[in-house]
Amino acid sequence: MKLVVAPVGRVKEAEVRAVLDDYYGRIRRYAELAEVELKDDRDDRVVAQFDRSIAAQGARAELVTLEIEGRPLSSEAFAERLGALLDRAAVPVFALGGADGLPEAVRARSRWRLSLSAMTLPHRLARIVLAEQLYRAFTILRGEPYNR
Repeated sequence: MKLVVAPVGRVKEAEVRAVLDDYYGRIRRYAELAEVELKDDRDDRVVAQFDRSIAAQGARAELVTLEIEGRPLSSEAFAERLGALLDRAAVPVFALGGADGLPEAVRARSRWRLSLSAMTLPHRLARIVLAEQLYRAFTILRGEPYNR
């Protein structure tokens, strides 16, 4: 099992990096996780970076974009959907946009548009919420007590 988190932009705050690393460490108990931070640049260059990140995963890559207009899911429904992807040996690539969101060319390629909230979240907070929900999803799939 493998998954990729591909955010546009870098984490600059040590505290945010520490929280992400904690959750990523927890997730790695269940699956291989790669974080590919993409340079916040012109849309055409961001699209090219996503193309390379997806191509690196091969034919099994499935792009999941995080968007306000995406589909909101409960933690249990998210776990079920993630589990179905992993059961098919797909490699989910979770794309998070920068300050201007994701380029339309990336959004158009998405197999699954996910909304973390109808509210606009700061980039670093969205990354933490995604990391926590990925960890929570694995504990749900394993029947572990974290999800109370």
